[in-house]
Amino acid sequence: MILRTLLAVLQSKLNTGKVIIILGPRQSGKTTLLREVTKNVSPCLWLNCDDPIVRASLEDANLTQLKQMIGSAKTVVIDEAQRVKNVGLTVKLIVDEIKNIQILVSGSSALELASEVNEPLTGRKWEYQLYPISWDELVVTSGLLEAQRQLEQRIIFGMYPEVLNNLGHEREVLTSLAGSYLYKDLLSYKGIRKPSLLDKLLKALALQLGQEVSFNELANLLQVDKNTVSEYIHLLEQAFIIMRLQPLSRNLRNEISSSRKIYFWDTGIRNAILGNYALLTQRNDTGALWENFLVAERIKYMHYAGNHYNRYFWRTHAQQEIDYIEERDGMLNAYEFKWNPKAKARMPKTFLNAYPNSNQEIISQQNFDSFLRQL
Repeated sequence: MILRTLLAVLQSKLNTGKVIIILGPRQSGKTTLLREVTKNVSPCLWLNCDDPIVRASLEDANLTQLKQMIGSAKTVVIDEAQRVKNVGLTVKLIVDEIKNIQILVSGSSALELASEVNEPLTGRKWEYQLYPISWDELVVTSGLLEAQRQLEQRIIFGMYPEVLNNLGHEREVLTSLAGSYLYKDLLSYKGIRKPSLLDKLLKALALQLGQEVSFNELANLLQVDKNTVSEYIHLLEQAFIIMRLQPLSRNLRNEISSSRKIYFWDTGIRNAILGNYALLTQRNDTGALWENFLVAERIKYMHYAGNHYNRYFWRTHAQQEIDYIEERDGMLNAYEFKWNPKAKARMPKTFLNAYPNSNQEIISQQNFDSFLRQL
């Protein structure tokens, strides 16, 4: 079992008087993590909301019904809570009226769950996101040398727990994950009118990995309006399938300010969408995959460390660019990613002149581990 970074964090938050909420994509390990958190907690009531009977009993339940359901349990786990209508109000009722109860809530989509719980539970919750296995978690579990030995496989097949636990069967696992199962919550969401559009949009985004994405161009390609593209991309973000980077634009007239770059939280899912599991030496998108892998793993590490900051990419109309920029405490830290350590790389003089107090670093196979595991 891979030790999850959030385990110690969640254990430290038990019995602090607040609800613990874990959001993240399906199959990222939320249920396994919560079982580990509560394995020494007794009595514990586990409510799996994929079960229609459990779901029905929680929807619009009154206080008497909730007290009967909870009984003598001092810890209550509500798993896949996004499936329950008005779950935020239900949890709030428990917190307010039933004393000395620790509630843990998990959800595979931030769509309805976030809106359901944020207002009712303002000031009453700890909220965390659990992503697929991080590079740091892999290193801590298996050691740096073994993790580095797996690097190419992790870029090709990704970091989902089920992928790591089924070596030799990665394609079958990813085919299942990358199908509708990964975003099944979206299909029941009221904003989804064209399920087939999700597949087409994901494929288009997968093909544009590492490039600027134009919503207008995507709309023309998919023969839908720009607002629909924007809405569906937002939904895919809320389902923890993709994420976006905005451009840094402050000093120069020719800095790009209106586009964005979109990455996948897991490169294995991206490759599964395209059905391409070729070795990195046989691909023309190795640089883009390396960039995606580093951005996703860096964000995972910083999130688990509780380090909040702004992140961007930088590009000018003259095609000068920097892959990734972090802004922390007013300081810009600029990173250029190169898969080949011998590849020539330098920061654009235009950027250095515009942001003279920034830090710059080239990240390659030789130094990526420190980038992914240091604040």
